[in-house]
Amino acid sequence: MERNRWYKDMVFYQVWPRSFKDGDGDGMGDLLGVYEKLDYIKSLGCDGIWFSPIYPSPGADGGYDIADYMDIAPEFGGMEAFKKVLEGAHQRGMKIVMDLVVNHTSDEHEWFQKSRQRIEPYTDYYIWRPAREDGKLPNNWDSFFEGKAWQWDDVRGEYYLHLFAVKQPDLNMDNPLVREEVKKILRFWLDMGVDGFREDVITYISKKEGLPDDHIMPASKGMTHYNHGPHVHEYLQEFKEEVLDHYDCFTIAEAPLVSPKKALEYIDEEQGQLDMMIQFQCVSADCFLSDYYPMKFSLRRMKKAFSDWQYKLENKAWNSLYIENHDHPRIVSRYGSEAFQKESAKMLAAMYLFQKGTPFVYQGQEIGMTNWRPDSIEKYRDVQTIWNYHNTALNKTEEQRLQRQWRSARDSARTPVQWSDEKNAGFTTAETPWIEVNENYTQINVAQQEADPDSVLNFYRKAIALRKKLRCVRHGVYQEYFHASDKLYMYSMTEESQKILVVCSFSDQETKFPTPKDFDMDKAQLILCNYPDPKKNTLHPYECKVYLWK
Repeated sequence: MERNRWYKDMVFYQVWPRSFKDGDGDGMGDLLGVYEKLDYIKSLGCDGIWFSPIYPSPGADGGYDIADYMDIAPEFGGMEAFKKVLEGAHQRGMKIVMDLVVNHTSDEHEWFQKSRQRIEPYTDYYIWRPAREDGKLPNNWDSFFEGKAWQWDDVRGEYYLHLFAVKQPDLNMDNPLVREEVKKILRFWLDMGVDGFREDVITYISKKEGLPDDHIMPASKGMTHYNHGPHVHEYLQEFKEEVLDHYDCFTIAEAPLVSPKKALEYIDEEQGQLDMMIQFQCVSADCFLSDYYPMKFSLRRMKKAFSDWQYKLENKAWNSLYIENHDHPRIVSRYGSEAFQKESAKMLAAMYLFQKGTPFVYQGQEIGMTNWRPDSIEKYRDVQTIWNYHNTALNKTEEQRLQRQWRSARDSARTPVQWSDEKNAGFTTAETPWIEVNENYTQINVAQQEADPDSVLNFYRKAIALRKKLRCVRHGVYQEYFHASDKLYMYSMTEESQKILVVCSFSDQETKFPTPKDFDMDKAQLILCNYPDPKKNTLHPYECKVYLWK
């Protein structure tokens, strides 16, 4: 069928289900809680929800270790609760997007249990290798979460590959039977009425034949042999032609370490196999390769990333826009300022919401939630965080190692949404939530911000509503100005008779801002600002301004 690119007009809200809202009082977020808050999500101006995994899972990696692709975990309310949410969303004109995680499964999945016993046809569903003659691992590849990428299995008498946690064995996508299983999964959810998929690390699904040692990457060894592997486009094209093209749905790929040029091989609107791509460059301006290798924030680096994706995808493909998700610490604590929490949260919203693409808002982002700072590693739940604490920077003091987690841990984005100043931030009626609530919930919460017209929450509502009214955001052309500035991010969106100029300060001091040539400021209308007393040519700390010409 002809692709209906409805996703271009939408704003999505990402739900990390464990921490969104507990509807049954057991301490963990669930679909009953989501159903309760559908009107809240809609009130933001969001037209769709992307769910992080809600399938049955042992929870070794927050649900990304899936034990059954065609069911909903009982702790989230089961299939009945999901269908209720799906119907409720559709009644409100909202779309539902599921997480598709098919690079790996849980080691508790039926396929793996049968594969380790060499039960046909599952014997080659995963990537198994014997030890080398010298007793060494099959190759020198690293996993992202837990040391080397190979784990010995006593039942099979071989090693299995796991690019992520030990309990996440990689599927063998070269096996046609595995690809048929993926197609069954896609059809199952699409037939139920799901509107699309966010495809987890989908660029990793094809490994180089022979699984050779990696002598190029100093860290994350192996990536040169599985990222954008030899058959990845062939397999994605197969899924597209045999399944996705037969439904009115969309796909968004997660692709670490991908450039705009490489992305176009996947998402070019004429020849690509996918619709959009979640890249990491725009959220890597304060780290090297990963959040666990922190660097000083560089505004120039951030601007270059946003601008590259805008310029290089223009008239060729569609951008995804985001500044937070479940895999990265909170953006106010990274690119903004906790001292200017309210101001910087609003500025960061305006900074990305007026660019061309489909924006994603992550739960809690809309109230400016900040990083969590627990006093013990025992309070963390994320497998990557715990492994990093116990296996890196061992020459540092405990305080220094904890400081690194405060700065880098994914769990900072996974603490419960702060709904009110009541016990446990109104997230649960249980005595103890599954993970600790950020202690600043009494100052930062939804209830307080609902009552404040000048809140971060209400700024998001204004900004999203404004975005939807402006033709130049959807149809215009992006242009950055003063790219060498280390304090200002300024860009325009221009479309025939309408244009806007977005001006953002990343400084904690008052800052003068120049005006680009050909912009007559006397004819400009200031349509959005995060301060009540804007000055003509000066920005307050972390101030943002959006000007309109028409």
